Amino acid sequence: MITGKNYIGNTLSAEGNKTYKTFNPQLNIENEHTFYEATSDEINEAVELAAKAFKSFRHTSGKQKADFLNAIADEILALDDELINVYCSESGLPEGRAKGERGRTVFQLRSFADLVAEGSWVEATIDTAIPDRQPLPKSDIRKMNIPLGPVVVFGASNFPLAYSTAGGDTAAAFAAGCPVIVKSHPMHAGTGELVASAIIKAANKTNMPNGVFSNLNSSGIEVGVQLVKHPEVKAVGFTGSIRGGRALLDLAAQREEPIPVFAEMGSINPVIMLPNALKNRSESLAKTYASSITLGTGQFCTNPGLIIGIKGNDLTNFISTLANEIVKIEPSCMLHPNIYGAYESNKAKALAQPELSVVANYDTDVKENYARQAITTVEGKTFLANSTLHQEVFGPFSMVVQCENVEQMEAIISNLEGQLTGTLIADGEAEQYSNIISALQNRVGRLIYNGVPTGVEVCPSMVHGGPYPASTDSRFTAVGIHSIKRWVRPFSFQDWPNQLLPDELKNENPLGISRNVDGKQTNQKI
Repeated sequence: MITGKNYIGNTLSAEGNKTYKTFNPQLNIENEHTFYEATSDEINEAVELAAKAFKSFRHTSGKQKADFLNAIADEILALDDELINVYCSESGLPEGRAKGERGRTVFQLRSFADLVAEGSWVEATIDTAIPDRQPLPKSDIRKMNIPLGPVVVFGASNFPLAYSTAGGDTAAAFAAGCPVIVKSHPMHAGTGELVASAIIKAANKTNMPNGVFSNLNSSGIEVGVQLVKHPEVKAVGFTGSIRGGRALLDLAAQREEPIPVFAEMGSINPVIMLPNALKNRSESLAKTYASSITLGTGQFCTNPGLIIGIKGNDLTNFISTLANEIVKIEPSCMLHPNIYGAYESNKAKALAQPELSVVANYDTDVKENYARQAITTVEGKTFLANSTLHQEVFGPFSMVVQCENVEQMEAIISNLEGQLTGTLIADGEAEQYSNIISALQNRVGRLIYNGVPTGVEVCPSMVHGGPYPASTDSRFTAVGIHSIKRWVRPFSFQDWPNQLLPDELKNENPLGISRNVDGKQTNQKI
């Protein structure tokens, strides 16, 4: 049931008088429920509860955390159609997408449950003492990962489940042993509250400390600002715009104790079309990319917003077919009137740039909040000279850059900002373009071969991040079990009595985990 209140730990609270409603973009009307924005006192209470909960939660066993994570997954599934219906009413996204994202969210939670139940993720490393070493004895030193502390997670607009309340950031933080305070996204506050209720039920069923989770409503920036500045908050997770992520990064850096902000931000995900591939299959590639550009109304952080090829008839044919194919696709609804408005504004700004040619711009009347897709093309030299053309247009929009030669293609790639993905489309010619591949690798977090960037597989080998501004720290991924490393720090014990060590580092290895002992990986006792 949706109450519109904040979860301050396991207590529902609505102390403030500032309220707002979510919006149904399909019907172009407000939804019925009213949400109460968290007050300063409620924010402080949530953070203080999280800090108190951390004292015990940080020592929770892997099995207990696994039970908690699996219970969250179970409770989300128990919400059944209520969750799906609210999700659709707040996002304009179809039922199939809602159920698919719910499945991904549940899978993420269970993946982290498996990870912490097994336990080797702590990367236990033991270097035993050598008391008779000359000229000086060697101490016994043992290292493992430990949790940072309370984490603030900002819900994402475009993924109400998988990147929001119980999404990857939250699941990873719980797995690490960090309490979580979610700043719920105002566009899907109802979905957020339902998922929050599932987390609280799971926490109570598995005896987690009160304050291990809170969910705060907010229609503006004030709640987020106060959370990031709070001295008990030790890290931040964010998925959204470059402007929003950069603002949080700067706030965190200005604190008396700066904290890490792991933000996944803007990306145009360059696609490199090599000559043989264009010659052999320009038509099929154009159809594939027309579908990729419009998938989810272009509201994916991995949307292919930039396609780069070398001038010639084959590239011309690709552009022509892409233009023809993309206008055949029925426009679809965007997440919110504000997102639709931003799309139209950013598209208009791009289309107004000199020497840019519009080759497709859906011009038939559409419903309110439905996005008209567009394809543009530009000369390589123009693209290099105009940084405005490098900026993301969040929605069903893409630009084809026509390069004079491979040297100009390399220069264009090298001058791009950091990106989440890069794609190489090739037919037996990739080895001839090693400089292109190297340049692309230097600007992205993931390279795709003969595919589309849209879609992120949740698996251990996935990297969802990249050089700034794709993310604020390219050393970490926001997807997959290794994202847990964002919420921990390495910690060493020196000459510590065995009985006082955590189980992960004890001589007898009671957890049976894999450890590095004196340079050798083993699960044996010492």
